[in-house]
Amino acid sequence: MILTDWEEFKKYLFIPIKKSIRVNTLKTTVPELKEKLEKRGWKLKPIPWCEEGFWIWGKDERLGSLPEHEMGHFYIQEAASMIPPIVLDPKPGEKILDMCASPGGKTTQIAQYMKNKGKLIANDIREDRIAILKRNLLRMGVRNCTVTQMPGQHFKDVKFDKILVDAPCSGTGTMRNWNSLEKWNPEIFRRISYEQKSLLHHAYCVLRRGGILVYSTCSFEPEENESVVDYLLKRHKKTELEEIDLKGIKRSEPILEFEGKTFDSRIERCLRIWHHDNDTSGFFVAKIRKL
Repeated sequence: MILTDWEEFKKYLFIPIKKSIRVNTLKTTVPELKEKLEKRGWKLKPIPWCEEGFWIWGKDERLGSLPEHEMGHFYIQEAASMIPPIVLDPKPGEKILDMCASPGGKTTQIAQYMKNKGKLIANDIREDRIAILKRNLLRMGVRNCTVTQMPGQHFKDVKFDKILVDAPCSGTGTMRNWNSLEKWNPEIFRRISYEQKSLLHHAYCVLRRGGILVYSTCSFEPEENESVVDYLLKRHKKTELEEIDLKGIKRSEPILEFEGKTFDSRIERCLRIWHHDNDTSGFFVAKIRKL
């Protein structure tokens, strides 16, 4: 099943993931924050696919304790996690749904691309996660967002220009140590796959014609990724997958056949990255247009 370099994959299990931040342009500018942090001894390297993103290192001080973090000038966000909002390409004035929003990294990224103009709905299902989401929205200066708490399948009688379904998943793409892999259980992602298909289907139903739906997970499992997108393509014929072209990113081939099942050939347009491709967490992203 694994269509990647197994030896490289194993090597990166012993390498801690690099720290990264996203500059919040609702409150500051990229040059301004970069200059402040570098003057205090931090080293920053641009993340190629995100103009506001940087890998950061060089000091023992915790990033979360910096005053700029408390003021919402940046968000501590893994580099691959910045990809789905970039693919969604939010614009000021649009009506956008982030169906599984907490803790809010991608939500606040969407808001800054919207420049706080338009309507953003940030939804999650659990009260404790909603509390975290609200704190991050407030800290980052997001003003165009309404927070809702309900299953994503409950959205009805409304149409959105764009929707992000960053689905609950097994999180195998975030495992960068052997201890995490010991918790791996194939039954988990088989159960999760059913929920992911349901969320994606209902998101499609509340997307306007011509609208964009981005589906993403931080999982490696085809049951949670290619299989879910294949399900949508087969259920809704008036659907197209769009190419994902990001600057400076190395990608791996999506999985087109699994356990005797052949997926729709258009799935090759999806973005699949393993953690050794770009020294990030693993991610899967699909860009879907409703025809």
